[in-house]
Amino acid sequence: MDLKDTRYADKLYFTIGEVSDILQIPASMIRYWENEFDVLKPHKNSKGDRRYTKSDIGKLQNIYHLVKEKGFTLDGAKKELAKNLVEGEQNDLYSKLLELKKRLISIKDKL
Repeated sequence: MDLKDTRYADKLYFTIGEVSDILQIPASMIRYWENEFDVLKPHKNSKGDRRYTKSDIGKLQNIYHLVKEKGFTLDGAKKELAKNLVEGEQNDLYSKLLELKKRLISIKDKL
């Protein structure tokens, strides 16, 4: 299964069953990882049913890759995800600073 599957292409929120089908992992594993990893916080409706976004599914794919394919322990995967988050934030900050620099140079040139 894939998010590009026509059944899932236009959806904003996914049930745990759909996520289980997409990732080919049991729903119980998804619920367990939700308790173990702070980055997983799916929305819950008034009945308490989980609603996952595409971002949540991407995070689950990263966790699956680290734990099941690369053999990380849960603690090791948590550390790796935290490291990647910090690096991603640094890259975003760097990009914003470069854009600000371009704008300032443009303003300077206009003066």
